[in-house]
Amino acid sequence: MPLQLPSPRALVRWSVLLLILAALVILRPDLALRVATGSTAHDLCSETFVAGLDPQRIFEESLKPRPGYRVIAPAIDWQIDREHRSVEASFWGLLKSRAVYRKGYGCVLAFPGRPLPADLVLPPSQTPVLLGAIAPKDLVKPTDPRLAAALEEAFVEPESGPHRWTTSVVVLHDGQVVAERYAPGYGIDTPILGFSMTKSVTNALVGILVQRGRLSVGARAPIAAWDHPEDPRRAITLEQLMRMDSGLELDETGSGFDPSNRMFYDEPDMAAYAEQARQIAPPGTRWHYSSASTHLVARIVRDAVGGNAAAVLAFANDALFHPLGLEHVELELDATGTPIGAHYLFASARDWARFGWLYAEDGIVGGVRMLPEGWVAFSGEPTLDSDYGAGFWTNRARNENAQGRVAQGMPEETLYASGNLGQRIAIIPAEHLVIVRTGHSHGPDYDMEGFIRLVRATRLAFQAPTHSADARARAGSQRL
Repeated sequence: MPLQLPSPRALVRWSVLLLILAALVILRPDLALRVATGSTAHDLCSETFVAGLDPQRIFEESLKPRPGYRVIAPAIDWQIDREHRSVEASFWGLLKSRAVYRKGYGCVLAFPGRPLPADLVLPPSQTPVLLGAIAPKDLVKPTDPRLAAALEEAFVEPESGPHRWTTSVVVLHDGQVVAERYAPGYGIDTPILGFSMTKSVTNALVGILVQRGRLSVGARAPIAAWDHPEDPRRAITLEQLMRMDSGLELDETGSGFDPSNRMFYDEPDMAAYAEQARQIAPPGTRWHYSSASTHLVARIVRDAVGGNAAAVLAFANDALFHPLGLEHVELELDATGTPIGAHYLFASARDWARFGWLYAEDGIVGGVRMLPEGWVAFSGEPTLDSDYGAGFWTNRARNENAQGRVAQGMPEETLYASGNLGQRIAIIPAEHLVIVRTGHSHGPDYDMEGFIRLVRATRLAFQAPTHSADARARAGSQRL
């Protein structure tokens, strides 16, 4: 009997099927989907049990509209278990991720075969508060009409296009809150997720350790996995990890396939995963944004102060949070006790302003130098041809981004922390000004143009000598 060959149509169908199967094997869409379920579980857990916000609102405003995520959002299922303080998320019932709240840790993703940490309760910090009251207990409404108009505009939603969903604005001038506003559901005491503004806090923790002689940014990064004479990563310095020009293959793209997102949501030991990255360029020659690099910095901080969760939280509280008077702050840790220092710090908008004031005052608060002399300038020094410094974004760069911001009204000396969806702190030391804006913005550059307008309009409100003098007088009276 002669061999019967498949028809041309059947051959086409089998070829297409094989191509699809090959693509699934090569592209591994399950990796990105795991990131989606992991970020859903973690973010909803944190926003619910740390910030006390409505998870449905967070899903609709923060998660659902994100690029890529919006395509699969209808297939994402999630459930809140308030009794066990956990959230489970899945993609059509598959690729399940679960995050559980643990006191002291925040929300931690659960992985098969790895026990979750127990609650961690630390004694109250005994270090003195260096930064006193910056505002009364009640809401501070602007008295200058130009400042009032600036805050009003910051909360206006565009008639068309992506939402801005501003959640808070706080203006700190001469050490005092002169204006603030919050969206419904948010208030003075609401802890707000900073996303990548957390990187700037990690910068401060490193700076404090440098000031105390326990770390050196110019020294090679103390990572044991690289400590071999033939390992090219041995040459990477702590500063290069902070500046994201280490040359490691840790580029962040936000696709769900990139190392940073896989590290956050599909790895139980985030730093162990990040430190396995191979070298693709000599240290100090290539810049690319990378949360995984900052997480390695956070592990270095943890190891420098004792190597465990209790030690690093006590250090953060005693050395930074309590001296600055932060009242509604929680730094989340992964299951190994390493701070998720690239992404997951919660603080109230006033607390974020207090943090910004440390840099507006060149690292000196209450007459005490917390950061090394020159640290603020170091943090704002551009890295290679980027407009990124060391944990902060900077307007001192000569590239198009920085120069565009300067042309639109943000001074060249401006240092700013920036996080996903438009979390930002502008710090303008010469003008004694700190501006905090938080929200869930989904437009180009997360409404950077709106933030620049806010900064420009706020600065104009302080050009009147009487207003500035009054603010300084109030600040002086509260310091006495």
